[in-house]
Amino acid sequence: MSDPGWTPWTPLDGAPTFPPAVLAEQLDGGQAFRWHRQPDDSWQGQWSTHLARLRLAPGRAGSPSPPLQSPQPTDSKAASSPTAPPSTPLTSPQHLEWSAPIATAPTTEPALRHYLACDDTTAAILPTASDPHLATCVAAYPGLRILRQPFGETLLGFLCSATKQIVQIKQMIALLAERHGAPLPPAACHLLGDKLPRALPTWAQLATVTEADLRACQLGFRARYIKGTADMLAAEPDWLATTAQLPFTAAKTRLLSLPGVGEKIADCVLLFGLGHHAAFPVDTWMIKAMTRRYGLDGWSPAQVAHFGRVHYGPAAGLAQQYLFAWERTHGAK
Repeated sequence: MSDPGWTPWTPLDGAPTFPPAVLAEQLDGGQAFRWHRQPDDSWQGQWSTHLARLRLAPGRAGSPSPPLQSPQPTDSKAASSPTAPPSTPLTSPQHLEWSAPIATAPTTEPALRHYLACDDTTAAILPTASDPHLATCVAAYPGLRILRQPFGETLLGFLCSATKQIVQIKQMIALLAERHGAPLPPAACHLLGDKLPRALPTWAQLATVTEADLRACQLGFRARYIKGTADMLAAEPDWLATTAQLPFTAAKTRLLSLPGVGEKIADCVLLFGLGHHAAFPVDTWMIKAMTRRYGLDGWSPAQVAHFGRVHYGPAAGLAQQYLFAWERTHGAK
């Protein structure tokens, strides 16, 4: 049964099928910071002015759709939770269902399909035939995609991310929306507990916020960078739109000119906010992964990123996400 004001749960046509752990990795694995697991194991999230809920259809196991599959055979040992085979009920792919505020549902459904990259086939060009470890990672996370997120929101999220864990980034993002974001359009504004849903503040809105008020959102030293970036973008209103049209290298150069944006943040924004699959973000998890699995001991983050772009080619960004997900779950094994 759906909540009053929300549409009934409905299959999302064209969506990937997911094992439960993969949907959690997709929505809460470090790409986006506005999805929250609900007591009934559904997920509620926001992006731009959209508000939606997702869940795996109860009792409706299915097979992954062709675009999600690597062309290589899967490794049955790897396609699992740490030790269970992939055919167990806990890891069987399930169909995705969605719900949204009734008044906004007609626009939310296509927006969801775009956001979840339902039409993406990048997994088909991953070099799994020549890379057994990558093949293991792909088998373990069938259906994993790179979300298509708004550029400006992604930049804000990753400026909050420096030296922070995902749960802390989500707290900062929630406070920024609550204190400085605009309420969603009235048709979407159904109460969520005791709070109205709010969009993240735009960069123009952030330019009017003091650094002290930003620090009050638990941003710490990141407040200075966010304020500096907001001021720069306010002085050049077309900066985001112009950067979004540029090829990878030129867009990265512009991102690196912003306060607080280094190589890792730039690559995260390029991948998750602009869809540049040539980006290969390198953090401590990726250093561990590339050292343990590829023997890149002592390599700098820049060298590891270059290796990733060369080795994985046009699917480097998606490969990184599979490697990252695997290492966080299986890295100690």
